[in-house]
Amino acid sequence: MTEQLGLPKEILACLFDLDGVITKTAVVHAAAWQQTFDEFLHRRDGEGFRPFTDADYNDHVDGRPRADGVRAFLASRGIELPEGSPDDPPDSPTVQGLGNRKNNLLLEMIRSGGVEAYDGTLRYVEAVRASGLRTAVVSSSTNCRDILRAVGAESLFEVRIDGVVAAERRLPGKPKPDTFLAAARDLGADASQAAVFEDALAGMDAGRSGHFGYVVGVDRVGQGAALRAHGADIVVRDLAELGESA
Repeated sequence: MTEQLGLPKEILACLFDLDGVITKTAVVHAAAWQQTFDEFLHRRDGEGFRPFTDADYNDHVDGRPRADGVRAFLASRGIELPEGSPDDPPDSPTVQGLGNRKNNLLLEMIRSGGVEAYDGTLRYVEAVRASGLRTAVVSSSTNCRDILRAVGAESLFEVRIDGVVAAERRLPGKPKPDTFLAAARDLGADASQAAVFEDALAGMDAGRSGHFGYVVGVDRVGQGAALRAHGADIVVRDLAELGESA
């Protein structure tokens, strides 16, 4: 049955990223990060500040836990900030404060614009489940459960390893493979029996370093070559292509 899904026959479990794979929220995340960092850089450097770019998002932020993304981007600009605490207000000049500012903006954007799922992904996940394979969602987002509920997809996934669960279990986020490995274990599968579905370069790195059985890169923004370079076994524009090509 796995061959009909475009997967190797050894695969028993499918591990799906949320933003950019299941839901159309990656672009909202990118917009929230851009506004957050541009406001910060403008305050710091004035009118001559260098704006946050799509490349910055892909290279330093996409797929990572929120605070890790803040640290990685600031380090790329040679900027160091105090860590702060998780309850820092969103205008605090700290790593946690910037992260909270981004999250507030993200939730405002979601409330005003709503959330949509990729229909091709939902159909594919339903086919995966009909074939008897196990399913999990693996996301660095602390809003994962609410977003899945908003698109009516929570029941499609047996296991959820998100930012909340990762913090409870003290699992390092992507590009480390630990969250994906935890999801596979919770589903009773070895890494070699699990397929990872990701759109972020950090997710590709996690799939490669975790030695998963198959890594599917989902190219929503024209970075197919980069996804392959970071470990994708196959790159598709939509998961519907996997079933069509089988």
